[in-house]
Amino acid sequence: MIEKYQESEIANIINRALTEDAAWQDVTSESVIPEELESSAVITAKETGVLAGIDICCQVFQEVDAGLDVKKILPEGSSIKKGDVVATINGKTRGTLAAERTALNFLGRLSGIASLTASFVKEVEGLPCYISDTRKTTPTLRLIEKQAVKTGGGHNHRMNLGDGVLIKDNHLAALKATGLTLASVVNKARQEIGPGTKLEVEVTTFEEAIEAARAGADILMLDNMGVEEMRRTVEAIAGRAKVEASGCITLSNARLVASTGVDYISVGALTHSARSLDFSLEITRPRPC
Repeated sequence: MIEKYQESEIANIINRALTEDAAWQDVTSESVIPEELESSAVITAKETGVLAGIDICCQVFQEVDAGLDVKKILPEGSSIKKGDVVATINGKTRGTLAAERTALNFLGRLSGIASLTASFVKEVEGLPCYISDTRKTTPTLRLIEKQAVKTGGGHNHRMNLGDGVLIKDNHLAALKATGLTLASVVNKARQEIGPGTKLEVEVTTFEEAIEAARAGADILMLDNMGVEEMRRTVEAIAGRAKVEASGCITLSNARLVASTGVDYISVGALTHSARSLDFSLEITRPRPC
């Protein structure tokens, strides 16, 4: 369920995108398309994947022209294949054409993220391991990109810097000069945040993982750790903390990593490297003015 503040942010994202494309100054359509001309159009998938962003896509058309009759044919999260019609648009041709590119950009980008996420989720199927995203998102689009990850069956990591404590390598490097050890940094953070906030620590070795767990970390992020060292770490932690694998995770090694017993695998590529899915909009029935 999308909360009210999220609805407002999505509306802002759409407005920024339409402003960027000068959707209300479509000089091409205004110069050749009669204002009264109406058309029917369909949006069609051109490849296989998972549909995401269809509601945003439809909202774009209605933001440009509230008089357009926009209907989604398939719901969010649907498995789609080449040739599937996902939405129809009926009404003023100018409005349809002005909204077309922005609507398809959202639809393609978000469906690409959902499709890649679904591929990773399928790779670890049957193992008690969740695929998670990161904060490696497109600036200003994090909310909808993370929603697309969930549509693809993935889980959201932190939404932002205020959404949980994650002590990373640069925090530790900066504090090392003050004489603080990893354990003392974890203890300091715990005292500051209290018991209600999850505390995660990025570690790169077995020894660091054990130290962080003993200091009371809730989650250990094993960064770029080899598979055998991961397995050894998970066995030694024995459930005292959740364990997340991160770094250099691909579709080809995701199942092997999951088999080590980690609870989560975080994959930045879900959002920073997902290829957009291809969709097209075609005018199917112009209506003479």
